[in-house]
Amino acid sequence: MENKVLVAYASKYGATEQIAEKIGEVLCQAGLNAEVLSAEDVKDPIVYQAIVLGSAVYIGKWRKQASKFLKENEQILAERPVWLFSSGPTGEGDPVELLQGWTFPDALQPIANRIQPRDITVFHGDVDMEKVNFIERAMIKNIESPVGDFRDWESISAWAKAIANALTDE
Repeated sequence: MENKVLVAYASKYGATEQIAEKIGEVLCQAGLNAEVLSAEDVKDPIVYQAIVLGSAVYIGKWRKQASKFLKENEQILAERPVWLFSSGPTGEGDPVELLQGWTFPDALQPIANRIQPRDITVFHGDVDMEKVNFIERAMIKNIESPVGDFRDWESISAWAKAIANALTDE
């Protein structure tokens, strides 16, 4: 098995895709062969030595493509080092605090428990009012959610470096 790392993601408006691309870039800089793909475009996850999977989060749920990837590939994921991330909360401060302690979708937690990921994290998201649809715009205004790009690229890079260190030490 070639030393390949998959960074798979499910993104609605591109913010989570950009996070995945940054993770892939950091892994490549560390000398790993990282491939960044939309979760629905992954043909055969068995060819990867390690997998990073992330999703945009809406009302506590992962995007369908990421959930489906997790469910359909549970066995493969259980046999490899896996890292999971979510992106979504906007505003200042710790993203997990902003989500009242939420770190992962409840509906998917039993799968995560079985595959035993090395880490599960949450990154700040990016809400661009130009991109969201009418219903989302109304929800954002209703809950008075901060709008803008709150992604913390330093924390994303640090997390990716920790993954690279874990994989190059093995």
